[in-house]
Amino acid sequence: QVQLEESGGGLVRTGGSLRLACAASGSILALYAMSWHRQGPGKQRELVARIGTGNSTTYADSVKGRFTISRDNAKNTVYLQMNSLEPEDTAVYYCNALILDTVRTTRSYWGQGTQVTVSS
Repeated sequence: QVQLEESGGGLVRTGGSLRLACAASGSILALYAMSWHRQGPGKQRELVARIGTGNSTTYADSVKGRFTISRDNAKNTVYLQMNSLEPEDTAVYYCNALILDTVRTTRSYWGQGTQVTVSS
C-alpha cells in the first residue's frame, strides 16, 4: 500500500504565501515524477507544477514566477511554495506521484487534497 499525505493548506490574504507538502509512504521502491494539481470551484482539475527525478520542472503559465515546486528524495516529499497568492488560486490542491511499489508495479497515486483559500 502507498499513501500520499498532503499538508499546509489554509486561508491567506491576497499577496500572502503558503507552503504545501506531500509525503509518500508505504511500499515504495522508487518515486518518479511528482506533481501538484488543483481544482477550483466549478472548474476542471489542472496541472500546477511537475518535478521529475532529475529535478526538471514545469509550471502552468498562471503560476510561473510565483510558485516553486521542489522535492526531498530522502523524505519522499514534494513541496509547493506559493507566493503572491491571488483569489484565483483558491482551489483544492492535490498531490500526484508516479511510484514503483514493492510488487514491481508503477502506478499513479493521488493525495486526498488540501484546501487553499485566498481572500481579497
